[in-house]
Amino acid sequence: MHWEPSAEDLAEEAAFRRLYGEWKALDPAGLADFMATYDGEWWVVGGWAIDAFTGQARRHEDIDAVIWLRDLPLFRAMVGDRHHIWSAGVGALRPVNDDFPGPHEGSGQVWLRHHAQAPWFLDCLLAEDRDGLWVSRRDPDHVVPLADVTWAADDGIRYMRPEVVLHHKARLNRPKDDADLAVAWPLLGAAEQDWLREAVRKERADHPWLERMG
Repeated sequence: MHWEPSAEDLAEEAAFRRLYGEWKALDPAGLADFMATYDGEWWVVGGWAIDAFTGQARRHEDIDAVIWLRDLPLFRAMVGDRHHIWSAGVGALRPVNDDFPGPHEGSGQVWLRHHAQAPWFLDCLLAEDRDGLWVSRRDPDHVVPLADVTWAADDGIRYMRPEVVLHHKARLNRPKDDADLAVAWPLLGAAEQDWLREAVRKERADHPWLERMG
């Protein structure tokens, strides 16, 4: 199943860019170059993580990197004054700088661009931890070491495991999420399929994916 954006998708994307500005997102290789001097942990989620697992490529509007929220000062130090960091979320944008060193209330990510007239190039999610352990945004009872939910690909980049990515995507259930399920599901091991099926059922017992997952 190959996903291409519909006319509605493209119109929504155009409206988003008109409101927030243009995007020219990095790809995984570009992200690795950008993060080369970052001393903290980081990993990739979303559609790029599915591509890395399946070996199949589709169109992407952006790339979703993740760092620990606790490491935002470390990330700011790495970025320095080369780029501007903005806290994004709940319909608001606010710079992250010495006056506002952390994200605004309700924000769970930061966006980066070189200056006000430049396109955004990175969406960086801020993961909370519990005593150093990764905590799922979808299920607060899913608390494990980061190594349990990520894997390192041949390109040296750490990606979130596909079943965990799909658990997050199940809530959105967009055409591209359906496409990601279609290509990744047959490649998952039996244990990973069982885990994803039960995680989706726990969140929504009538989820349309459940029939497709047997």
